[in-house]
Amino acid sequence: MTFYAFARSVVYGIFKPWYRIEAIGREHFPKEGGVLLCSNHIHNFDPMVVGIMAPRPIHYMAKEEIFSVPVLGNIVRKCNAFPVKRGFNDREALRTGLKLLKDGHVFGLFPEGTRSKTGELGKGLSGAGFFALRSTAAVVPCAIIGPYRSFRKLKVVYGQPIDMEEMRKEKASAEQVTELIMSKIEKLKKEHQ
Repeated sequence: MTFYAFARSVVYGIFKPWYRIEAIGREHFPKEGGVLLCSNHIHNFDPMVVGIMAPRPIHYMAKEEIFSVPVLGNIVRKCNAFPVKRGFNDREALRTGLKLLKDGHVFGLFPEGTRSKTGELGKGLSGAGFFALRSTAAVVPCAIIGPYRSFRKLKVVYGQPIDMEEMRKEKASAEQVTELIMSKIEKLKKEHQ
């Protein structure tokens, strides 16, 4: 058993009953090939919650500072995270994300770039559009519908992959693609609240 699988089973055993997590739409998740998973961001636990409910292991970017914290940095790395320099155009992180998608992995992204303090969906950053356009990965929208309260239901909703063919053909901008992704996340939230 890998460390990721072990950590996932431990977190699942604690979080699933504690937050009464319900996963909706897992059948939409592609069984193979690169997947760009784009979710709203309402809590620090979001990467773990999306990760334990997804049918495949997920790789994430995490702020560079975490990796220099003793013990925690090692754990985060073993849980499929890689560092990103925030506030910079981190080419190494961009290359790593694209390679993960090309190699058929699931790359999880929170397009807002930071947690929403109100729970409302914020504006997405162009990074999501960049990865969607520069890869052939399936783009799966995801909505986390809270709040995070003990023994109150928390939903993780996976939507159908977004058809990117036209936007890739038309050479749409990263901003346009991010707007489309965010609109799909908003739609999932409204449909399942």
